[in-house]
Amino acid sequence: MRAIEIAQPGGPEVLRPCERPRPVPGAGEVLIRVAAAGVNRPDVLQRKGAYAPPPGASDLPGLEVAGTLEGGGLEGSGFSAGDAVCALVAGGGYAEYCVAPVGQVLPVPKGLSLVEAAGLPETYFTVWSNVFDRARLAPGETLLVQGGASGIGVSAVQLAAALGHTVYATAGSDDKCRAVEALGAKRAINYRSEDFVAVVKHETGGRGVDVILDMVAGDYIARELECLADDGRLAIIATQRGGAAQIDAGAVLRRRLTITGSTLRPRPVAFKSAIARRLRAVVWPQLEAGRIKPVVHATFPLAQAAAAHARMESGAHVGKIVLEVL
Repeated sequence: MRAIEIAQPGGPEVLRPCERPRPVPGAGEVLIRVAAAGVNRPDVLQRKGAYAPPPGASDLPGLEVAGTLEGGGLEGSGFSAGDAVCALVAGGGYAEYCVAPVGQVLPVPKGLSLVEAAGLPETYFTVWSNVFDRARLAPGETLLVQGGASGIGVSAVQLAAALGHTVYATAGSDDKCRAVEALGAKRAINYRSEDFVAVVKHETGGRGVDVILDMVAGDYIARELECLADDGRLAIIATQRGGAAQIDAGAVLRRRLTITGSTLRPRPVAFKSAIARRLRAVVWPQLEAGRIKPVVHATFPLAQAAAAHARMESGAHVGKIVLEVL
């Protein structure tokens, strides 16, 4: 099969087309003929040598795919060969074929294309796990999303708004802010020209927000604690400004704040399968009703994966970048 491999750690140019044996599904796995694969920030980190695949996973990049089921462990799954599906995988998505644990496979939501579906798993698994499971966003509570124009951000904003939450978000330009507001954010904050702490405090009458989804970390963490409400929760999923932070621990104690975080890729199949069941029950109906709409910024042929990575690293996108296996 055709695939994209990482020749060595480095820039986008180290992504190169190659030929690999077609993978063989093991126990509890299915084989997917890939039509499209989402591009995600962890792919960029893996390409740079900063995010190794977990033991046993493919060394090929790619954490989410959409396509048709070819076979494997389908008994009792509710799926049949030929079904249109999308799946979360621990690696191997940048290829014509990919194996996935059957519990991490979901049907393509009615009305969506395979390209749109390819951008769903990594973002929605991550958002659900961190915003709703770990940070326990409850009815009536408010959410701040850092990086609201990213793939994760677009998903978090839309899902929380569709479920009735008031959502605030940051983005890096006025145009991106308007795009995020069109997706459901009550107020988007241009972090280059505005102080997100001051804006959040103003918008909430000084109370702050209940939950923050953070992909930035570093010196943002102390500022984020300032704009959390009492009993607020900060969920960290990436460290784009570094992993070190200085915080006011006394404020954490007095205001009963929670700082949590997670990475999804190394978690066991049972954990991810449980998230898949919740997505199918809660999120997939929102997608099929059109209350959440995938935002695909750009598509690239599989062979142009390097260009797709360069686009992601430019920061010019709103929503997802997807590779098409043509």
